[in-house]
Amino acid sequence: MSCTTILVGKAASYDGSTIIARNDDSGSGRYDPKRFVAVDPADQPRRYRSTLSHVDIDLPDDPCRYSIVPNVLPNRGVLAEAGVNEHNVAMSATETIAVNERVLAADPLVALRPSSGEAGEAGYRAEQPGGIGEEDIITLVLPYVRTAREGVRRLGELLEQYGTYESNGVIISDVDEIWYVETIGGHHWIARRVPDDCYATIPNQLGIDDFDLADAFGAQREYLCSADLRGFMADNHLSRTVRPAAVGAAGFAAGSSAASGDRFNPRMAFGTSTPKDRIYNTPRAWYMQRHLNPSEDWDSPSARYTPVSGDIPWCRVPENAVTIEDVDFLMSSHFEDTPYDPYGTLGTPESRHRYRPIGINRTGHMVAMQLRPYAPESSRAVMWIAYGSGPFTAVAPFYANVADTPAYLRDTTPEVSTDNLYWTNRLIAALADAHWFDTNNAIEGYAEQVRVFGHRLVADTDASLAGGGEDAGDIDSVRARLEAANGTMADYLRTHTTKLLGDVLYTASNLMRNSFAMSDRWV
Repeated sequence: MSCTTILVGKAASYDGSTIIARNDDSGSGRYDPKRFVAVDPADQPRRYRSTLSHVDIDLPDDPCRYSIVPNVLPNRGVLAEAGVNEHNVAMSATETIAVNERVLAADPLVALRPSSGEAGEAGYRAEQPGGIGEEDIITLVLPYVRTAREGVRRLGELLEQYGTYESNGVIISDVDEIWYVETIGGHHWIARRVPDDCYATIPNQLGIDDFDLADAFGAQREYLCSADLRGFMADNHLSRTVRPAAVGAAGFAAGSSAASGDRFNPRMAFGTSTPKDRIYNTPRAWYMQRHLNPSEDWDSPSARYTPVSGDIPWCRVPENAVTIEDVDFLMSSHFEDTPYDPYGTLGTPESRHRYRPIGINRTGHMVAMQLRPYAPESSRAVMWIAYGSGPFTAVAPFYANVADTPAYLRDTTPEVSTDNLYWTNRLIAALADAHWFDTNNAIEGYAEQVRVFGHRLVADTDASLAGGGEDAGDIDSVRARLEAANGTMADYLRTHTTKLLGDVLYTASNLMRNSFAMSDRWV
């Protein structure tokens, strides 16, 4: 899927949480309705079959409960997209990326090969299943892991055994760590831990820009990879690191990873850097870092990084702790305060449509998964969910460790209906887009109210749970209280989103091109 991702380490966030967030944007020419559901262990398949690749996989018999935000339509499989399990492991999968031709030649993607000819005919070929992909990954990994590292290792084993038919990035986090996994060709992968004091920004591009093979094959503190990655790279001449002529040259210390060739830049070795990247991808990373490190020079002719820079860092330390509001703004952003804003007045008509914004029309949802170290394990995970195009909506908090989810977010219909949040938000966006300046105040006011109510609701629910009571230690009772809080949030959204739709519809109706101010004398 076309997506944008931001990852926030626990020391870089405003409250010590780990936060992972990703837009799920449908492909051009398609819109994917979304829903929020809880999956009971009894409903998890024991034998899984991929819709797109037809691969069959036996699954363990001990899945745990988890909550996800999948597609409504089953035509392309589950596509769980974002989820948190009852052990407070969160996943977002997947960020579509691209690897270069040298990688694909060395380790081709594992595509479905349909059968050909009739049985018994000469040249008949039986169907050969493909590998795993976006539709499968959360379903195959999240219900079976208790930590983010376990999730990385399970995903790596699946990739090595079954392969993949597409290049993807996958985020897996727990309350202590965030890991980002990138697939390298059909069967290989790398993973890097986001430093605790950093955030990472990832558009649809292979992003990791530093990797230490010595650590990945040793202590594995910050890096993990497929078991044969070092040999795979050497055999296929994939590293592009320029090694010093003599040990100690170019500032490399003797015996260091860089001097031995173990330290390299995966973005250069495995990734792509094309004119399309500089229109579609790098401007998004530039804008996110421009917002979180605003004192740097981002706009002058001598700026170190520009929207077309191919070496924008994968991660860095923010100037200020990152909040949920920062995440919501960035995942909805459209180059505000720059000449590239499609709704702005700076620049020219050409510059305002030069680059692909983060908040686009095809966004199905944005989910920011917050794992809070100060909260009890039973209520630690909060999924901040927004449906539809980001500039016209806002994230709202929902506890993840529940047995059921509110109908307003769960029962999204394939057809347009104002009975659910997804389609109501889509209608608001389509009406408001043509009347940005006339509707923006109402939309901004709505978004602010939703976040204020959401923060207050979470604080009150946490306080109620901390207050104890005879059912405080009973997980079913706790889940019931979390479900009640989620229901309160959904009721608030239904009331205020419906009102916003009415306000935007009224404004847009008054601005129709066939409008006429004079009324009948009797009206």
